[in-house]
Amino acid sequence: MSGKLSTLCVLLLLLSGSRNSFAGSDGGTSLPPPKTQEVAWMVDHLFSITEVMVTDVASPPGAARFYSYSLLAAYLVIQDVENPQQERLLRHLNAPLPGALPLASAEQKAINTSFSAIYAMLEVGKKIMPSGKNLTASQEKLIGQFVKNRMLRKKDVSENVQYAEQVANLVLQYAKNDGYAQLSTLKRYSPSSGDGKWYPTPPAYLPAIDPEWRTIRPFFISDAAAFAPKPPAAFSMDPGSSFYRQVHEVYTVTSGLTDEQRLIANFWDCNPFNVSYSGHMAIGLKKISPGGHWMGITGIAALKAGLDLKNSIFIHTLVAMGLHDAFISCWDEKYRSDRIRPITVINEHIDQSWRPILQTPPFPEYTSGHSVISRASAIILSSFFGNDFSFVDTSEVFFGLPERAFDSFIQASEEAAISRLYGGIHYRDAIEVGMKQGEAIALHILEKIDPAKERLLSEEN
Repeated sequence: MSGKLSTLCVLLLLLSGSRNSFAGSDGGTSLPPPKTQEVAWMVDHLFSITEVMVTDVASPPGAARFYSYSLLAAYLVIQDVENPQQERLLRHLNAPLPGALPLASAEQKAINTSFSAIYAMLEVGKKIMPSGKNLTASQEKLIGQFVKNRMLRKKDVSENVQYAEQVANLVLQYAKNDGYAQLSTLKRYSPSSGDGKWYPTPPAYLPAIDPEWRTIRPFFISDAAAFAPKPPAAFSMDPGSSFYRQVHEVYTVTSGLTDEQRLIANFWDCNPFNVSYSGHMAIGLKKISPGGHWMGITGIAALKAGLDLKNSIFIHTLVAMGLHDAFISCWDEKYRSDRIRPITVINEHIDQSWRPILQTPPFPEYTSGHSVISRASAIILSSFFGNDFSFVDTSEVFFGLPERAFDSFIQASEEAAISRLYGGIHYRDAIEVGMKQGEAIALHILEKIDPAKERLLSEEN
């Protein structure tokens, strides 16, 4: 935490709710069918990584990065132990791994690839996140799950852990060279005094988050600027201007929200920087990140479809990497256009007392990050599960919100996008253009990867 909030006491409130509804299994007592048992465990342990991100108040782009590298480790174990000749995601990455993958030979009968993959995922999370040491308990739980269910012998645990750590260390070395460590050395961002430019917003007036994120290395897109959207509507309070009409749309819509619109806004809030005040005390409310919400949806879909662990890890990894690249492109545009938020304009020009129902996140407005990454994720998931894959989204139950049913991933992404208007934190062009931006990024990734050839099992299997 930084800025004004850092001088205050921050309490992380753990909202009531069932973790099992997110993970699909408690990993111990009531196991799903054998084909998805390991998947349920993987999803459950991935949520442990999400919990650490929530505790650390990871930024939306930062969370996507953590997911990507953690899942890359799991993917490498599954691919290169069981299917060393298979087409691999890493063949299409912008930068190669910094060394040879520590392959487990066919003679190493003691290697359980499912265990090693999940353990490697947790190991990267443990080493890459500030509070990652909290994942030690998850690793111990994982050992107990595999040993108790006679899927791994106690005498083979050490060998499997050692192999998983070798893969994790390779991924961590790869992550060191993506520019993240250099962010703190770059020129500091200072808000502009120009008309229509972003400025810190109430209630916490936090400084801009990740202004130099465009310098982070993407996985698939070669140049974030290549996906730059058209410029936003120019700032103008002339009643005939596009910007003026959009400002008034935000004000009008939020002044007459239905109960359903309020529910939609809150369901897709996903603001890890949400702060409320009680006297002189700042209270940070636990919320999942936008990327975390879509990782939850990916796990729900994998369990519903009955995928095995190999396919589940593949689609989780691809979605995470898509999130990572989409955030880089979105943040590149945010700090180029540096556009003012609705609350600043409305309070100054229309209604000083107006407040949106969602708390405005601490970065420029254009384009809408949730619109970009939701559309990108929906396109990637649709390419794998189909355009008409229905599901019940329970990702937010753990955080105190009800489940919602969707007929498709695209429908979910459209609701996530419009939620930003209902929430009063985005203008319409940032939402609509953001969806186009996310779709372009996803289609680029899919063209590069060709998921039809990347399915880890043939139709016969």
